[in-house]
Amino acid sequence: MNLLQTLKIALRALRTNKMRSFLTMLGIIIGIAAVIAMMAVGSGASYVISQQIASIGSNIVLVIPGSTTSGGLRTGSGGAQTLSSDDAKAIMAECPSVAYAAGTVRTTGQIISGNMNWSSVVMGATPELFDIREWPVVSGRSISQQDVDGALKVCLLGQTVADNLFGSADPVGSIIRIKKIPFTVIGVLDRKGQSPQGQDQDDVVFVPLRTAQRNLVRAQRTGIVSAIIVKAKSEELIDTAENEIKSLLNQRHRITNSKEPDFSTRNLSEILAVAEQSSKAMSLLLGAVASISLIVGGIGIMNIMLVSVTERTREIGIRMAIGAKKNDILLQFMTEAVMLTVMGGVIGIALGAGGAVVVSRLLGWPTMISVQSITIAFLFSAAVGIFFGFYPARKAAGLNPIDALRYE
Repeated sequence: MNLLQTLKIALRALRTNKMRSFLTMLGIIIGIAAVIAMMAVGSGASYVISQQIASIGSNIVLVIPGSTTSGGLRTGSGGAQTLSSDDAKAIMAECPSVAYAAGTVRTTGQIISGNMNWSSVVMGATPELFDIREWPVVSGRSISQQDVDGALKVCLLGQTVADNLFGSADPVGSIIRIKKIPFTVIGVLDRKGQSPQGQDQDDVVFVPLRTAQRNLVRAQRTGIVSAIIVKAKSEELIDTAENEIKSLLNQRHRITNSKEPDFSTRNLSEILAVAEQSSKAMSLLLGAVASISLIVGGIGIMNIMLVSVTERTREIGIRMAIGAKKNDILLQFMTEAVMLTVMGGVIGIALGAGGAVVVSRLLGWPTMISVQSITIAFLFSAAVGIFFGFYPARKAAGLNPIDALRYE
């Protein structure tokens, strides 16, 4: 008996008990749909996290001041004022693996424009910062080195600040007040969205670094920065750049082996790797939980196939009596089991994909359906049919023809 005949016989057997066949497939349908939907949600979450981290910029090393001790109490990282604009310039000039380095200072303040006001983060920056952050200007111009050297009172607005102060109007050329000091708006930055910590990156105003140091923040000495953001020349050079920065700053700050460094470095690529690993682990966990439904569905198929073998014992005996071999009987029942799971898998894939789309539209949660997840789900459903269909098929093939013909 060839494969085509086997398929026709299996289809006829499944059509004979349509409701039972559907109920048998239901466990597989639910399991596959759950696997597809869960993996789509997990992949969507992974994509969002990677996009948020990428919005900060690529190949970034963050240098922050160390801690201070006062009255026996130690502050956390960033508590000291140990980094300067000169450190940033030295890093960019003397570290071969570094593409850009930019010192920044940060404060908060009330931003006023006419009768509108908005509380926002104000950051002092140099032109290199926008190259590091890969943050283009959509209206006007960016901060130039002349603005920094002259400590000019000009500013760049993030999209959130621009929307709240000016609505749909173009703010370029307008005067705003930051901590009662007038600044001219020279540009508006492109939208960045949320950071990995959930903060609105567009809720910010940038001013020239020297302007911020002189007028907006209090420092113990001239040229102090609250952090230095560094961009390595490539992803492969991040660790090298980090080591070069540590070595240079240890020399500049006269840090010996017996002395604790007055700064620390953070590699944002490591944060991305950890976030991606967490997301992948969550996707695998969701997929594993959903796969339990497939195992339950497979057990259901095995039970139904055992019942089918019992019901069709006389049919098996007749087929053996007219020349069917054990392998023919085995192949027939295996084919029926695989057809049940494959059809259930196809329906489950369609339902899972549809469910992912519904979740994305109703809840606003991003979902991503990959060809890989569909292929895995389909192959897994076929494997379930083979695994759980083998025992009933072997039992059918092992029947004694004479006993099978006598069976009532």
